[in-house]
Amino acid sequence: MSIYSDTLDKQKAYFRSGATLSYRFRKEMLLRLKNVLKENEERILSALSEDLGKSSFEGYATELGIAYEEIGYLTKHLKKLMRKTKVATPITQAVSSSYIIHEPLGNTLIMSPWNYPLQLTIVPLAGAIAGGNTAIVKPSRYSASVSSLLKEILTKAFSEEYIAVFEGGHETNTELLKLRYDFIFFTGSPNVGRIVHAACTEHLTPCILELGGKSPVIIDETASLKLAARRLAWGKFLNAGQTCVAPDYLLIKEEIAEKFIPLFEDEIRKMFTSEPLTCNELPKIINEKHFARVNRLIEGSPVEYGGNADDNTLKIEPTILYPVKETDPVMQEEIFGPVLPILTYRTLDEAIEFIRKREKPLALYIFSNNRKNIGKVHDSISFGGGCVNDTVVHLTASGLPFGGIGNSGMGSYHGKRSFEAFTHDKSIMDKAVWMDLPVRYAPFGNKLKLLRLLMR
Repeated sequence: MSIYSDTLDKQKAYFRSGATLSYRFRKEMLLRLKNVLKENEERILSALSEDLGKSSFEGYATELGIAYEEIGYLTKHLKKLMRKTKVATPITQAVSSSYIIHEPLGNTLIMSPWNYPLQLTIVPLAGAIAGGNTAIVKPSRYSASVSSLLKEILTKAFSEEYIAVFEGGHETNTELLKLRYDFIFFTGSPNVGRIVHAACTEHLTPCILELGGKSPVIIDETASLKLAARRLAWGKFLNAGQTCVAPDYLLIKEEIAEKFIPLFEDEIRKMFTSEPLTCNELPKIINEKHFARVNRLIEGSPVEYGGNADDNTLKIEPTILYPVKETDPVMQEEIFGPVLPILTYRTLDEAIEFIRKREKPLALYIFSNNRKNIGKVHDSISFGGGCVNDTVVHLTASGLPFGGIGNSGMGSYHGKRSFEAFTHDKSIMDKAVWMDLPVRYAPFGNKLKLLRLLMR
């Protein structure tokens, strides 16, 4: 028996004991999770800086702050979320009441990535706790400082029969995926997502896959270009472009490209100075492997702005590639770095068709002041979620479900959807014993006429 299977067996026994089910327990554990983050806030921000070069502001805004808001939402609404939901009952089943019980899924596995190692571990974990489950947490080995700290603080805060954390790489992932859980929540690349999904299929385990892809930006001729430049620069170069919903490439109306690019360059300089490789506000690439991969995408491309890199700090300048062709290497994979390819289009239909020929993206952004154009894009293209006249910020709204579609993922979470992700809707019809309508019982005789009146 491995340490992984032994831990899962302990969690199965703990879940069967009913210890995780009560409202009081779940709320207490959510508050404990928030408190342990608060107590270790400076250490967390320091670890994020070590792994990704994030400033304290960016670390708080994109990691801790979002985790706090998610925990706060679930704590505030937990009692209502747990309450059984009454639904209508058809007249043929009179007299009865129908309702849904939101029961925990049970023993869960949460596998988180390196790009937002705190947020993308804690937010699904909060959903697991709110749903009344146990959890085995597997953070990424690439974000070693944050992963080690998460193991330390979560192990101190919770017993391993309730929440356990395992560090490690490919071998740990492989061993964990051999086991049978009631639910798996995975965030990462589509390639690894396929491996996780195959493991889920083996045991018929339900899962949510939060993946990625090439998320497009459209700027039409009616857009407020200066504002578009500022918001696009912010969303693209946040975390040095290592964001699953980062704008991956820009499609801009042909006649405004030359006007937009200087505005975009100005915004980059305002945010990261004219020497971004020495700017503390610009995060670094996670490791040498990804640093080399992103640089290969720049090599041989038409660099309009930036393009330089520092081997010692693993920083890459915010880079604009223009003009780019759809056959260029940078358009063949998700960039996951501070590089923005710019392509032009002549008509909106052409831009829409360009996107529709590719895998369904996790996010799509359109900058426009033409509601007809916005509606056309939204009606024509399938994607996970997105923004109008902004980037990335849709994932901060608790009321908006966050998730992909097709190659960019399956399932969603955040806010109410986090609770729903980690629970099962158990349907109940509660029939009265003082009345029993005879119409459903044989012999049926001439009851068909009555049945047609009732069921139509």
